[in-house]
Amino acid sequence: MQTLIDLDSSPVFAIPLRDGTTVYEGVLVEGPQGWGEFGPPSDAGDAALVRWLTAATEPGTVGWPDPVRGRIPIAATVPAVDPSRAHDIAVAAGCRSATVEVGTTLADDVARVAAVREALGPDGAIRCDAKGRWGVDTAVAAIAELHRVAGGLEFVVQPCRDLADGARVRARVDVRIAADASVLDAHEPVTRATADVAVVSCGPLGGARRALQVAETTGLPCVVTSTVQTSIGLMAGLALAGALPELPYACELGGRALLAGDVVAQSRSLTVADGFLPVAPMPPAPQPELIDRYAVTDPQRIAWWRDRVRAATVVGR
Repeated sequence: MQTLIDLDSSPVFAIPLRDGTTVYEGVLVEGPQGWGEFGPPSDAGDAALVRWLTAATEPGTVGWPDPVRGRIPIAATVPAVDPSRAHDIAVAAGCRSATVEVGTTLADDVARVAAVREALGPDGAIRCDAKGRWGVDTAVAAIAELHRVAGGLEFVVQPCRDLADGARVRARVDVRIAADASVLDAHEPVTRATADVAVVSCGPLGGARRALQVAETTGLPCVVTSTVQTSIGLMAGLALAGALPELPYACELGGRALLAGDVVAQSRSLTVADGFLPVAPMPPAPQPELIDRYAVTDPQRIAWWRDRVRAATVVGR
């Protein structure tokens, strides 16, 4: 443990995804109280980088809010893959809920949702994430068909890019519409007038404490999500889910399973058990041998990450 945060020497890592298509990169940040993870998407602007760095330093400085529950129900993350792969992911996750990516072609979306329904059985909960890919009319038609194939959807996340368009869809369908409070502009807040469910995430909102404030402001039932992260990063989402006053939906925090490795000891690596993950007071520390195994060695790539951290610290002052 260190008394100051040395961002200039924080480990930069890269872990392959299990499907072999790409790698997940990030920076491990050690603070006085412990470790955090900085892994914003490549297109994040300077203001977003500040929030991601605030989230990464939170567990090692001010810490997370006190939990009101000790474990979190988890929804499997099923990306836009073929039906056979979608089925396998849903089975392997061991969850009773699944978030299925849609918005490709309707035929592919239908086949993917049907495969996940077969994997979960009739009692499993399915929700879809369109990632803002639909127009209003397309969304209305697609949601009706996916709702039928699924035998009922919990909700659909971000059917349209624009919140106002999402509200128009909401007025025309019998399925709950969820809006991502983590990505929408602050001048267009998610409220009861525009959505049924708010999606919140620690990285884009600046940490568990700030995300908890956003969740309370919406006045909506919330679901916590995260991008693919190591166990250190995902612990923040679990802390947020653990602190929410109510948690009616399983959370999309099982992304560690999509990685081919982790930076913490196997005994501390987040593995879904009976559909749940535990809430912890702080993340585990990374293992030195695993930091070495997954260390980024390309000087240009290291410099790119250092520049991103530096941009976040300069803008945040």
